[in-house]
Amino acid sequence: MSVRRYTIPAVAAALLVGLSTASAQTKVESIAILVPEQGTDYGWNQQGVDSARAAAEAAGVELIPAEGLGYGDIRPTLRELAADGVGLMIAHASGYNTAAPEIAEETGVPVAIVDSPDKLKPGLVADYTLSGHEGAYLAGRLAAKTTDTGTVGIVVSGEPPSWNSHSAAFADGVKAEDDSVKVLYAVIGPAAYSDAAGGKRVTESVIAAGADVIFGQGNGSSFGMIQAVETTPATDGSDVMFIDVIGDKSELDTGHLLSSVMWDMTPVYTAMIEDLEDGTFGTKSYAISIADDSVKLLKTPQIPDATWDELMALRQDIIDGKITVEPVFDAQAVRAKMANVSAD
Repeated sequence: MSVRRYTIPAVAAALLVGLSTASAQTKVESIAILVPEQGTDYGWNQQGVDSARAAAEAAGVELIPAEGLGYGDIRPTLRELAADGVGLMIAHASGYNTAAPEIAEETGVPVAIVDSPDKLKPGLVADYTLSGHEGAYLAGRLAAKTTDTGTVGIVVSGEPPSWNSHSAAFADGVKAEDDSVKVLYAVIGPAAYSDAAGGKRVTESVIAAGADVIFGQGNGSSFGMIQAVETTPATDGSDVMFIDVIGDKSELDTGHLLSSVMWDMTPVYTAMIEDLEDGTFGTKSYAISIADDSVKLLKTPQIPDATWDELMALRQDIIDGKITVEPVFDAQAVRAKMANVSAD
């Protein structure tokens, strides 16, 4: 499998408008994934690129990663990829979910977008509003088992649906484990995904308010959160622990990484390729779940074996339907669950 890379948007050649959509069966030769940051963040961007690569390899198709595109207008890059003949463009950021369907209509090349289940269009537009809420619920149970101060914090780089479902489920898990534990909630900014300085500042404020376990949801901003956790003691003088999302930052850990709600999007992208080839693309949304380990908690040395066994028993209870964790995508509903809310 060959790999080409696009790192910045390029001016596209003119394209004919009105090409037919891929509603019929078709053979996919190549796919592209577009991400706002570099695929080396151990999180959203890297997991997207790595999962797309794994799906492409399994399907025997070419992967074209377009990395570091930022959060602005990606239409030129979409047009260039379409002109290159890719069979699917995966727009891996919520900020891309307006431009990508427009270019799909313009070029006839199918796109996959996030956070937009209302934009499905057979043969042309599919949605993958993914939610790791089941794993976040387990992370909440873990945080409540771990805290010494009786306060835990959630720090988010924005309030997209995926982060919201994580936050709500985490809070529910905390309360299910110990209703006396306080959950603080802080938003760095409306779309502060790469704001590491803001992540550090806001996390420090949440720690100062009493939290000794931080559930951090960012992209590049998560590195600022981790820096705050590593350098700021809890109000009782103890170390602060960090629960990450989507990726595995174990190789960077200095003893403060408690866990991560890890995602594997390979089954999602694999299903997209299969659906394109059998003519069902754009007729459904895609999901991840703890049942097939596309969502799972990261086991670190900071989690005692007995605690891990308890968490795995709870995981099985979710799979068996004994515990129901419903996703909550609305930001206001999430904020209503928290002891306090702060936002820049």
